[in-house]
Amino acid sequence: MHQSAYDQMALCVKEYMPLTKRHRVVDLGSRISPGQSLTHRALLADHKVDYVGIDVLDGPNVDRVMTDPYRIPLKSRSADVVISGQAFEHIPFFWASIMEIGRVLRPGGHAFITAPSRGNAHDAQDCWRYYPDGFRAMAAYCGLELREAFTDFPPMKGIRHDYQAIDAKHAYWGDSVGVFRKPRQAPHLPYRISRAIVREVTIRWANHIGGVEGIPVPGAHPDRKLAGRPKQVPAPAAEPVQ
Repeated sequence: MHQSAYDQMALCVKEYMPLTKRHRVVDLGSRISPGQSLTHRALLADHKVDYVGIDVLDGPNVDRVMTDPYRIPLKSRSADVVISGQAFEHIPFFWASIMEIGRVLRPGGHAFITAPSRGNAHDAQDCWRYYPDGFRAMAAYCGLELREAFTDFPPMKGIRHDYQAIDAKHAYWGDSVGVFRKPRQAPHLPYRISRAIVREVTIRWANHIGGVEGIPVPGAHPDRKLAGRPKQVPAPAAEPVQ
């Protein structure tokens, strides 16, 4: 992960994870790539935590491998905090993953999600960029409370954001941060049953499909190139990409 995303996650930890309490923390998408050094495990070094790093692939900083990409291998209501940093842009069916996060959280537990709002395509599959309204939609869909929703937009120029001004100093990736909380009070039984059915169907179908590998990337229409398109700013070399 890049430094700005790490710093955003550090703010979440400082605000919502008191040092006086022990937390069971699940890190969804915890595997670090070659050349990376920043981890959420290190971020929690001063806290009393039971940390479980989970990923679809084995590797550094992974404690448990997900047999199915949309099934977190933990019991329901077993986590105080779920962290996911710079992973949700790579999840094709993120609505299944956020429902699983809601399942494993204890009532009153928090989820911290960071994801880019812009930036170049990276890794094998790079599916999404996120804005605060996206986090609002996720909270509405899975019945979580949204405590914070933030995007590091570029500076304003008149009534619009000046995207041409983006550089290493103005947060190339435009980190978006969502802080979710599972309600302490359980909803009425019919609602809980309906949500459980929707969650199970969604997750089973997402696991059945798996990802986007079976869909080839189509070519663009020869006239698709637009005149006068601003030149893309390359990603800062100093911030490795997950």
